[in-house]
Amino acid sequence: MSRASDRAYSHIRSMILSGELQPGSQIREEALAELCGVSRTPVRDALRRLEAELFIRRNESQRSFVADWSLDDLEEAFQLRAMLEAYAARRAAKRISWDQLARLRSHNDAIRQAISAAQPDIPKFLDHNRHFHAIIMEASGSQRLSGMLAQVTEQPVVLRTAQQYDLENLRRSHHEHEELVMAFDSRDGEWAAAVMTAHIRRAFHAYAEAHARGTEKGQVNEAA
Repeated sequence: MSRASDRAYSHIRSMILSGELQPGSQIREEALAELCGVSRTPVRDALRRLEAELFIRRNESQRSFVADWSLDDLEEAFQLRAMLEAYAARRAAKRISWDQLARLRSHNDAIRQAISAAQPDIPKFLDHNRHFHAIIMEASGSQRLSGMLAQVTEQPVVLRTAQQYDLENLRRSHHEHEELVMAFDSRDGEWAAAVMTAHIRRAFHAYAEAHARGTEKGQVNEAA
């Protein structure tokens, strides 16, 4: 891939993740080329890559659209994520360093501060949550697993779940992180895997409830 293609890929992917390009909306190559500051050829390369990663779909007339997943599709994605992250947590419990444990505690402390504000700081929550899970993946010591998980967790719907969380869900997420740290500190892989599985399943149900509320209003909230 050329630098122009990589630049177009990063730009378009960010627009999808941020919601600037809404699920179901048509992709227009000319407009994207102008936005990305490249020609249409790098945009086409980027779209092919995003299609392979399930961010984009093509219809029978070869028009491209931002992927709009069904609830069944999303449940499958969360199930895969739960399986992979539970396995990562099990491996990490046997391999995690004291430095990595300290970093987990630091990020979870930052999460507690973010959700304790009068108005919960969701961007801060998301940032430190991402770092928390990345450290677990790092501690698992498996590049293959990391690559597999990235294909599941980087879907737009997965990365925006916390935007639908109420305060109770934010607090539960923080407490589940605390329990994960306790499991890692005890070097108990089965405990860590069980907590991680419950953590991801709860995230799915938070999404499903938001999806149901949106459907009742005649619209589906994209949350992941």
